[in-house]
Amino acid sequence: MKACESCTDRVNIGCNHKQKSVLSRTIGLIFIYLPILTLPFVITSALLTYWSLKLVGAENVKRFRDFIPDKDSHRYDLKSQITMDGSFKLSAAQHKLYWILNCTLYCPYSVGLFEWHAYLVKVVENWWCPFTHSRKNSYTDGAIDQSFWHIYPEDKAKLHEEDRNNPIFTNEADNADGEEKK
Repeated sequence: MKACESCTDRVNIGCNHKQKSVLSRTIGLIFIYLPILTLPFVITSALLTYWSLKLVGAENVKRFRDFIPDKDSHRYDLKSQITMDGSFKLSAAQHKLYWILNCTLYCPYSVGLFEWHAYLVKVVENWWCPFTHSRKNSYTDGAIDQSFWHIYPEDKAKLHEEDRNNPIFTNEADNADGEEKK
């Protein structure tokens, strides 16, 4: 059995790559980098979300830098960077600078940006909407002390018991009455 066929939870890409034409792979590469054009909008959205949380009282909100890997954790630098044999003569894969820019800047910063933005949106979701649904358990990295609904006893009483006591948006130090344990 091929390695690609044995991994049911993985995306199969490596086993298909060489079968694609150079033109197809080149267009795919261009499509990988075109989203750079959207980064100003994503950055703006993330910053607005971050500051909206701060303005409504959030503390201990993770910052963008919390999602960026330490520079010391990168295996290669400009001196030691490995390259690939390109598919064609002018392929960027043959140049150290391409891999340094790609692997040290573009990938970790863009992945970090989207992870930070997703985290912020989960915090907002947990703050405004403490209503359990089938995907809510995936919002645990955006856990908060209590939701907007939990800070007012008359509104907290309206919530379903599972929503009133869900640890994703309720502080476990709070008891059922909403008072902190002493």
